[in-house]
Amino acid sequence: MMRYRGILGLIILLGLTVALSSNRKAIRWKIVWLGTLLQFVLAVIVLKGDWLSHRFDWLPLVLGTSIGLVFLQIVLIKTLARWFLQQSAGWLRLLRSLVGLQLLVVFLKFNLVSKFFILMRDAVTHLIAYAAQGAQFIFGPLAVETGERSLGFIFGFQVLPTIIFVASIFAILYYLGMMQLVVQKVAKIMSRWMSASGAESVSVAASIFMGQAEAPLTIRPFIAEMTRSELMTIMTAGMAHVSGAIMAAYVLVAHVDVVHLLTAVIMTAPGTIMVSKIMVPETEAPRTKGDMKIEISATDVNLIDAAARGASEGLHLSLNVGAMLIAFIALVALFNGILEGLHHSLESLQASHTRWLTILGAASSFMPQNLQQVLGGFFSPVAWVMGVSRKDCVQVGNLLGTRMVLNEFVSFLKLGEISASLDHRSFVISTFALCGFANFGSIAVQVGGISALAPSRRHDLASLGMRAMIAGTIANFLSATIAGIII
Repeated sequence: MMRYRGILGLIILLGLTVALSSNRKAIRWKIVWLGTLLQFVLAVIVLKGDWLSHRFDWLPLVLGTSIGLVFLQIVLIKTLARWFLQQSAGWLRLLRSLVGLQLLVVFLKFNLVSKFFILMRDAVTHLIAYAAQGAQFIFGPLAVETGERSLGFIFGFQVLPTIIFVASIFAILYYLGMMQLVVQKVAKIMSRWMSASGAESVSVAASIFMGQAEAPLTIRPFIAEMTRSELMTIMTAGMAHVSGAIMAAYVLVAHVDVVHLLTAVIMTAPGTIMVSKIMVPETEAPRTKGDMKIEISATDVNLIDAAARGASEGLHLSLNVGAMLIAFIALVALFNGILEGLHHSLESLQASHTRWLTILGAASSFMPQNLQQVLGGFFSPVAWVMGVSRKDCVQVGNLLGTRMVLNEFVSFLKLGEISASLDHRSFVISTFALCGFANFGSIAVQVGGISALAPSRRHDLASLGMRAMIAGTIANFLSATIAGIII
């Protein structure tokens, strides 16, 4: 039943996106269908990998499905591509399609995608353990969550050091050129499947691994001449994704499965392009239509310099996260105190003024006691249509609202606190829905950060800020809804 409710949620979310479009007549419906299909395919391959693998048990390896044979054909195609192209472009496309189909069967039969994600989960677990060793050297028992000398879980000494370490790792990967290669491949897929321009495809791909302020740096020379639709796409991508350096922290504070986090950010990539192209359709001619190469200027002289720079940037990021959490959680407490005070004042007036008993009683019953009630009531219908269990809708709605009003880190903290009371389905859907930077504060971050790279586009960026936040939120909700349908 909850799966069918997810289908209803998918229709409602897409309908809302179309309703918010700036030019409904210019919407390219091919992008909508392909984007939705690609999200479903990615979700099924990862979340139902074991089930798909068993469906191919009947297929013998001698039919050309061995990994070695498929990759040998890929090498031959690359070697003979020029000759095939001269002879017949049609034969080359047919050969590539057949090899691509074989490769897909190999991935499904051996469940390689799910195994890769499980491998990444193990890698993140080890990274967290290594980060803990560095933190323990500096902070001693404060950095140890378990054991005889442990003082329990202390966020500042056990989570923030992980951000510093992972940021350093990513800086090393970029120095070695490994991340550029990954981003280039993902961007190529986005460009071919979603008909996006080269620049926006690169930015969306970079957003999977980099923060919303860093990803636009990969396309800095092109931002000033981008179309309005392209600007919408890169802003939405920043809103709908989270940086790789922050994912490990989510695992620590909310005990979420990193496989779900990785699936969420990858699924959201085509969803980002789809939603942004519905809300602000492309009506101009992008300068970078087609593929483009990624060029990130080298700022490090060697590996040690890259590691040091990454650690320095990670320190800035961790301090920023800590400062925001202190301020936002305190502001929530202040707001809750005001609401609770108003609620108790109405109850006191009701007790002392019997003449106004009915009016004051009604007012006190409708007056919320805290922000959680306000957000939970507003977003609980959204949680329901995404497939969340009925009993969990108010709690998950509160998390969704908190992410939008404050930030996703506060929401993941609260998710960790209430995880034991949520159904597994509700917990997984929440993980997908919260995995993005879409909040009011991010509007200022993006307008300020991207306009610094292209000052002439400040007015366009400012006018698109609210739309991008809404689009990023819808993209996350679409991924969560599809995950809820699949699991």
